[in-house]
Amino acid sequence: MKSLLNALQEGRLVELPDTDKGKSLEYLANLLEAVPDLPPAPQLYEAMMARERAMNTGIGMGVACPHVRAPGSGDLLCAVGWSPSGIDYGAPDGKKVHLVVMYYIPETQKNAYLKEVSSLAGAVRRGGGIQPIADARDIATVRERLLDWVSTAIETSIPEAKARMIRLESRQAAAEAAPSAPAAGGIQIVPVLVLQLAGQKPIVLCPQPELVSALEKDERLASLLQQNAQFDSGGYRLVFRSATPYPGARSLYEYSAVKPGAAPPAPPSKPSSAPS
Repeated sequence: MKSLLNALQEGRLVELPDTDKGKSLEYLANLLEAVPDLPPAPQLYEAMMARERAMNTGIGMGVACPHVRAPGSGDLLCAVGWSPSGIDYGAPDGKKVHLVVMYYIPETQKNAYLKEVSSLAGAVRRGGGIQPIADARDIATVRERLLDWVSTAIETSIPEAKARMIRLESRQAAAEAAPSAPAAGGIQIVPVLVLQLAGQKPIVLCPQPELVSALEKDERLASLLQQNAQFDSGGYRLVFRSATPYPGARSLYEYSAVKPGAAPPAPPSKPSSAPS
């Protein structure tokens, strides 16, 4: 459960903005692509969907684990999406999916991935099923419940004191952070709307004034909007989500602005066997 724990600590847990399966997977793929240490992964979403068409990745109990394999080495990475309403995922048991854990699997991490998915399924069963996640009131509650599951799964390989510390740090980060603020040591995700009017400069709507200023001064913006492109500006990576045309040659573009945070400190080394 190490990569799931890292995702929770680094802020890669989001509420999915859509109950459509394809759009939800595209959103998580974009989030994974924004991980600073991820090797170049062109067409990550397309590769993910090709695998999904070959085999449905719903593992039952309201959980799905879409994934893509990559050559070479590196860390097993994941991004986590929560759907309060549930996604019609086509899972073998017919249940709606409320938790989507998307994995990027380097060739050397195949066994680690299989072990993690098995541990996740066991944690869901021991936790009484998906309802504690499906019925959560907000994303902070989802994070807390997932951390409880992870801590239970890994407490055999780390001291209980460390498991308690992880839970306490997460509670403190959730309590202190604003809705658009980064999780401690994680990444910041900010919604951005851009209104493009014919013959005028784009109008940017965003809760971060510094990002609004950077985008409105960016001479490339109008051209990038036309391309539905992903780009960097003002210290953020702008990930395209949707474009809606309106009468009068007006268009509204929706982006997620992702800002990498400081990497969490590495845990102290210890002479133990391989982690779970």
